[in-house]
Amino acid sequence: MGDLILVRHGETEWSLSGRHTSWTDLPLTPHGEEQAKSLARFFAGQSFARVLTSPLGRAVRTAELAGLTGAVTDPDLHEWDYGGYEGVTTRAIHGTRPDWVLWTDGVPPGPDGHRGESPREIGERADRVLTRVDAALAEGPGDVVLVAHAHFLRVLTARRLGLPAESGRLFQLATATVSRLSTEHGAPVIATWNQPGGSPAAH
Repeated sequence: MGDLILVRHGETEWSLSGRHTSWTDLPLTPHGEEQAKSLARFFAGQSFARVLTSPLGRAVRTAELAGLTGAVTDPDLHEWDYGGYEGVTTRAIHGTRPDWVLWTDGVPPGPDGHRGESPREIGERADRVLTRVDAALAEGPGDVVLVAHAHFLRVLTARRLGLPAESGRLFQLATATVSRLSTEHGAPVIATWNQPGGSPAAH
């Protein structure tokens, strides 16, 4: 059976400045586009059981530039809904809530129906994705690729490893990186993590 490959989208203006970005559909910066193009080296000449992306433009564009053809958008790959903290940095939040931690405290409700999501809710979304991933891997042949967002992919990794959603805090994930989740003796493991474009370690 194949592996699960995770791709975080390239740089945006808000990822660069540390602002929480969920539904705000920012484009990649010029540097982010170059980052995404550099990922093509990982995928050239390969075929995959399934390629799924977040519906947000920064993820879709990253998949395109990385040469991942035939990608299908999956709404469950959307980034964590940050509610009232959309566009706000952690430093700014700590100005009024010095002990706030996203992974345990969640977020307050936001505007336009964005009520925010709790770690438990993100974990449930990740579990739904993993159910579809397992079905695709069983059908095969090849790996499954997910192109999405940092916090969501970190939660999904925790859930893949049998950890609670909040354990995603343990897995730092930079923009435009490739990570591989595999198995060893039938148990899920991290095979490579947080590899930037061009690094042979992610193959």
